[in-house]
Amino acid sequence: MHTPSTECKSTQTLQTSFSLQQAYWGRSFTEQSADEQKTQSSHLTLLSWNIDGLDTDNVFERAKGLLSHLGKYRADVVLLQELVPVSWKILKDIMKDYQFLQGSEDGYFTGILLRKDRVQFLQSNIVKYPTTEMGRNLLIAHVSFLGHPLCIMTSHLESGKASSQERLNQLRRVWKWIKEAPQDHTVLFGGDTNLRDWEVKKLGGLPDGISDVWEMLGAPEESRYTWDTSINDNKEIPDSIRLRFDRLFLRAAAEGAKLQPESMTLIGLDKLKCDYFISDHRGILCTFIFGASEEQCVTD
Repeated sequence: MHTPSTECKSTQTLQTSFSLQQAYWGRSFTEQSADEQKTQSSHLTLLSWNIDGLDTDNVFERAKGLLSHLGKYRADVVLLQELVPVSWKILKDIMKDYQFLQGSEDGYFTGILLRKDRVQFLQSNIVKYPTTEMGRNLLIAHVSFLGHPLCIMTSHLESGKASSQERLNQLRRVWKWIKEAPQDHTVLFGGDTNLRDWEVKKLGGLPDGISDVWEMLGAPEESRYTWDTSINDNKEIPDSIRLRFDRLFLRAAAEGAKLQPESMTLIGLDKLKCDYFISDHRGILCTFIFGASEEQCVTD
């Protein structure tokens, strides 16, 4: 027999699960805009977002908001940072149309989500940062998208001003792995880099062959600041700080069709009904398309 309290908890759990399911699956294909329907075509869509899983305030409403965004865009590749076991389990239980790759099982970690009907998973590995004091690493997945080999990477680089040197050590490793990826692969890295512009300049700028996707698109001002305390007050930081912590890097394949970015949009800009943002970070939604290969251009 169930006691009234047990039945009440069971009902609440079912209602919570249904509400989260509805947040993700609530929009039908016919309700999607023409731009969103590009995700069914030859366009590759990638979403990268630090979801601030360590923040325990308004967890349920924020999870609903996150699932609503993920369900709306249904990106081919989703890169998430600052996941925790609870948020990871919620996403896995609901997003059955994605394959999940986990950067760690301890504390908080990164994840790569691959849309099963669009992206074929081949293999993955995790690269450890030997001197990290925050358990950070690099998660790598090798996949195929419409016959094109891709190497997908995500990371959450060391946080805080005091960790600048360690962060740059990690960035060098990221760049090394990007450069050393198979030459027939297009490489896409996305994540919370915690970088300040002066730190990239300190290393002499991006290495040859690696491009910053935001810069490739002309450095649009509306997509510059992914961490902006002048608007986002989740952390109650008194000073207005605007930084481009979250970045995407691209390395083209040496042969074959070249992947080019078409658009970049920041998401998670609006407050939820609970007067809280989904995360203290904005998500980056980027659309890419494969152009003709250099060989084809010469032939044409």
